[in-house]
Amino acid sequence: MRFAASGMFHVPATCLSYPVRGGMLLLACLAGSPEARAILQDEIQVYDDSINKPGQWGLELHLNTTPSGVSRAEYAGEIQNVHGVRSTPEISYGLTETLEAGLYLPVVHDATGATEFAGPRARLKWIPRQAPEGGGVFYGLNVEVSAVKPQYEQYQNSMELRPILGFRTPDWLFVTNPTLDYPLRAGYRQGGPEFEPSFKLSRNVAPGFAAGVEYYADVGYLNNPEAFNQQGHVLYLAVDVDRKPWVFNFGIGRGLTAASDRWTVKSIFEIPFD
Repeated sequence: MRFAASGMFHVPATCLSYPVRGGMLLLACLAGSPEARAILQDEIQVYDDSINKPGQWGLELHLNTTPSGVSRAEYAGEIQNVHGVRSTPEISYGLTETLEAGLYLPVVHDATGATEFAGPRARLKWIPRQAPEGGGVFYGLNVEVSAVKPQYEQYQNSMELRPILGFRTPDWLFVTNPTLDYPLRAGYRQGGPEFEPSFKLSRNVAPGFAAGVEYYADVGYLNNPEAFNQQGHVLYLAVDVDRKPWVFNFGIGRGLTAASDRWTVKSIFEIPFD
């Protein structure tokens, strides 16, 4: 699931090496810094080893809202998550036993009441090893490319590499996605990839019902992480229900740092095709 921390500035060292009169030079450096970033919170999900069978279509609806969070825009025209609602249909199709294609179509309803399509994301999910029926290790990789409007992600075009590493038993699931996000637009690539790890631990508590925690972080650029309090860190209490036709995930998240939205509510509904 894609975690959105609030946008944060990384001030180039050259901006700090000159005298600042009345703060004007510093403001100019911030405004011109190509490393300011925000991430569209269209899906909040930890990927596991689930995959469509060859020729099988899938449809999910991702919904999330931010009742309380960061409201200060970090660059001109940025639309923050707070008081907004994101609704994202995800269409998927099984290509082979180990490969699945997907398309996200996020729609943002912002705090002013405006609604617009934010831009598409396309992905390929590769799962060479699923957990055996009795439990065990699984792993794979999800690759995603995005073309998002600049008011949601300033660099607009990006590629995400999301490794999928996990272990499943009949009662427990643990999975992590140590995600790397690469800006593709010229002028935003020099900082290198951003590191956005996520984790999930859940336990089956009844047939078709699991409960646990999900954790999402945005630590900043991999080669130059932000100070901890300027990183995004959100912990969710989450439940997963798989009692067909009712299949969904629901979670309530609490931000743990000043750079994180304070409260987020998220859900994912599987919509049956049959």
